[in-house]
Amino acid sequence: MKYYKYSLLIIAILLLGCERDDICAEGTPTTPRLLIEFFDAADTETLKSVTRLSVYGEDLVTSGLPEDTATAEGVALIFNSNSNAIELPLLIGDEGIETTTRYILERDTNLRIDGDAATDSNNDILVVKYTPQFVYVSRACGFKSIFTNLEVSVESNDASQWIQNTALANTTETQITVENEDATHVQIFH
Repeated sequence: MKYYKYSLLIIAILLLGCERDDICAEGTPTTPRLLIEFFDAADTETLKSVTRLSVYGEDLVTSGLPEDTATAEGVALIFNSNSNAIELPLLIGDEGIETTTRYILERDTNLRIDGDAATDSNNDILVVKYTPQFVYVSRACGFKSIFTNLEVSVESNDASQWIQNTALANTTETQITVENEDATHVQIFH
């Protein structure tokens, strides 16, 4: 009986000692990913899937990922999937210092992995420059990062660049701030 009373006392102290702010709610906004949609270059209002898209992140941390996701191109974020929209993580660098994240976007991955030397996929590199900024969320959740001064450009290692154009979504500005995942940030036309 003595232990029962002490058990109840300890449980009561624990329950009364917790505050609402001690648990980060599941729906609390955290560091956003970069949202990209793909559009038809001929009809810029029409979404267009990329066939057999693979996306590799250069210099992304590979710890905790299965070994088969790390490749010569980088960390495989998306592999051989038809898609008209993707979500990509951005590297979180030092606050206030411009950071660059590079992604290899490979179209027609199935042609590279089919074993036929006569066929090949097409790679373009998406270069994303931005400045990380840390924003306090709450005592339980800590900080999240937002990305200011975001700019996007495309590089190609060959003459057959499949990405024809890029644009920051819903703006005529040359830079945007990525604060949430509520809307598309970048449009890619192909």
